[in-house]
Amino acid sequence: MSLENVELVRRGFEAFNSGDIDRILAFTGDDFEIQVPPGLSAEPDTYRGRAGVRRYFQSFDDAMDQVHFQAERFWGAAEAVVVDARVTARGKQTAIPVEQRAAQLWTIRGGRVIRIRAYASLSEALETVGLEE
Repeated sequence: MSLENVELVRRGFEAFNSGDIDRILAFTGDDFEIQVPPGLSAEPDTYRGRAGVRRYFQSFDDAMDQVHFQAERFWGAAEAVVVDARVTARGKQTAIPVEQRAAQLWTIRGGRVIRIRAYASLSEALETVGLEE
């Protein structure tokens, strides 16, 4: 496992939790992309570039408070890191706590994150890069 790539992903989670968009954008490439599939969202989408990053985080801010991203386990493969992750929040209107588990595949190139793809299952994310749990 590339410890350098895992450390970059750890810093990514710290940036996500800071809520500071400029801090988040600092470790992403200009062609950065986040893919959220239908199995994880009522509004699946692909968020591209800097505007996409802003739109992705704005979608949380519009509906949720106390959003927290937590990486629980890492697997490294070449230019990728698979993360067993959990997102917690509270509904802005209802204050109902929300928790979602997902696997994420972070693709890294040249010391920058260029793509994050979410998966409903850890085994699917690991299989994508030829790893097993």
